[in-house]
Amino acid sequence: MNNIKKILLIISGGIAAYKSLELIRIFTKNKIKVITILTNGGSKFITPLSISGLSGEKVYDDLFSLKDETEMGHIQLSREAEAIIVAPASANIIARTAHGLANDLASTVILASNKPVYFAPSMNVEMWKNPITQKNIKQLILNNIKIIGPEAGDLACGEEGNGRMTEPEKIFKSIILHSKKKKININALITAGPTYEAIDPVRFIGNKSSGKQGIALAKNLDELGAKVSLIIGPNNEKIPSSIKVINITTAKEMYNEVTKIKNVDVAICSAAVSDWAIKNPSKTKIKKNIKNPKINFTKNPDILKSIAKRKINRPKLVIGFAAETNNLINNAKKKLKEKECDWIIANDVLKNPDIFGGDKNKITFISNNGIEKWTKTSKNNVAKKLSKKILKYIENE
Repeated sequence: MNNIKKILLIISGGIAAYKSLELIRIFTKNKIKVITILTNGGSKFITPLSISGLSGEKVYDDLFSLKDETEMGHIQLSREAEAIIVAPASANIIARTAHGLANDLASTVILASNKPVYFAPSMNVEMWKNPITQKNIKQLILNNIKIIGPEAGDLACGEEGNGRMTEPEKIFKSIILHSKKKKININALITAGPTYEAIDPVRFIGNKSSGKQGIALAKNLDELGAKVSLIIGPNNEKIPSSIKVINITTAKEMYNEVTKIKNVDVAICSAAVSDWAIKNPSKTKIKKNIKNPKINFTKNPDILKSIAKRKINRPKLVIGFAAETNNLINNAKKKLKEKECDWIIANDVLKNPDIFGGDKNKITFISNNGIEKWTKTSKNNVAKKLSKKILKYIENE
């Protein structure tokens, strides 16, 4: 059942402002009242008349209009709606909100709000990638503002890349879905992807892991309202900006980042971590004419074991992954015991070689209570099923 009856839509400056008219149409079609604030920048692209024609409501634009303050002040505007959506959200309004400015009606209402706030960014790809913008986005997330998009594609400026405002239908579904979710107070730590261990400046030892399963778990728990920290090795996957992402390369770097994170309810070690590192990587490229170069290995720290055996701040639930090529059940059960974790998610990568890098997974779920063989399905479905098990376990703790 939809929990939203009224939303406040803030339209800031940008060519994507025309999409906001479609967003109004979708909300009103679904019997959701839309109150609108049009910023000075937004008014350069669409008019109050076109907005009110679709919404059937007054359009607000002036912080210091005495008439508006009598009818509906900025505090009341921030209170009456069940949610606030800024679409498009320009780099300007993102920056002003991140820094707590209140120099127009839109920024004042956002600052005064005690309701869920959503931003749908829209801007040039380089503006989006700029470290300043990304820092501002992280600040919004820390302030519990939900970020929807942006998407990759052709931009109005003629360039291509991330910066397109998410389509109105998708924004609508995201807000409705988020409003229906039962929020969970869980801190989750997830490791994902491969680690690369340098042989010399141009070569490394690695594996075929894509990080897709760990990212799917991070996305599902994030959508359920969990606070997710994702420590991930080299990958090419798109990760929502609402997830705290820590990028690493080596197993030692992953271990160091894991040890920094203390207050965790669930730790999911899905990363395919290299057991070995090169003891003394060559500082220069090893040439082909060197006959049989000798490589000495050293053991990497055991990340899963270090989490599961914490004397202080051990997570309520520690989950390990096991990629095996033979004796799947026996090896996975042995790992469960030796690492002292609570669950093991086991894969037979010899029988299912497409698991590494692919979009599907076939797992065997192993705990001290028994063994479950799951049918092969998408990694997202595996993540959904596993997320439900995690919630049930934490709730019963």
